[in-house]
Amino acid sequence: MIVSISIVRYKPLMVPFALLAMAIHRIPLLLNHKCKFWKLMGSGKNGTFDLQPDWQQWASLTVWNSIEESDRFNERSFISAWWKLFCSEKLTILCVPLASHGQWDGNDPFKINTYDKNYSGPVAVLTRASIRFSKLKRFWSHVDPVAKIMGQAKGYITSVGIGEAPFFRQATLSVWDSMENMKSFAYQSKEHAEVIKKTRLEDWYSEELFARFKIISTSGSLHGNNPLYSIDITAE
Repeated sequence: MIVSISIVRYKPLMVPFALLAMAIHRIPLLLNHKCKFWKLMGSGKNGTFDLQPDWQQWASLTVWNSIEESDRFNERSFISAWWKLFCSEKLTILCVPLASHGQWDGNDPFKINTYDKNYSGPVAVLTRASIRFSKLKRFWSHVDPVAKIMGQAKGYITSVGIGEAPFFRQATLSVWDSMENMKSFAYQSKEHAEVIKKTRLEDWYSEELFARFKIISTSGSLHGNNPLYSIDITAE
């Protein structure tokens, strides 16, 4: 299984085409039977869950059986041609699932039969949730403090906030230099642990999913550089 995540930036004058793409790009993805799962998403401004959308930045997530199918989509599809025409930048991350639990629209798109429990290298983490309307205020009041802590955590490389809908269907993709440092933030940070506890006790989410990925390649740029070039994706 190959998971392809692309973050694209449109030129300011091309933002109307970004909005149009959210409707048009669904058609080739629906018709592509080799694509096992897909999502088209908007993006926040501050690298995590964000109330302020970045109208120039958008994202796609697709799941394939092979890297050849993923490469064909990223290099020769209608969507890739659209990106080349209207976008100023594209950062693509190819990865394979290491672990996943929870659901996204009623299923786990990253479910695998075996897990590499010994992997310790760089890792991408996807956290997504559908937030209950009655819990929106509680959720958003905790976002900024946790985001600040994550940005200062040891081993943190970068993150991007993405989502299917403003306010209540949100996701964060974060990249860490090692599994050890990611777990240290996730399980040993007091502030993060307290928020996780509150999500359970107060039942913030109607649906959630947490997945970890091994990064196998990265290409392109975002804001003029590729933040993943600093990590060794060959590490085991």
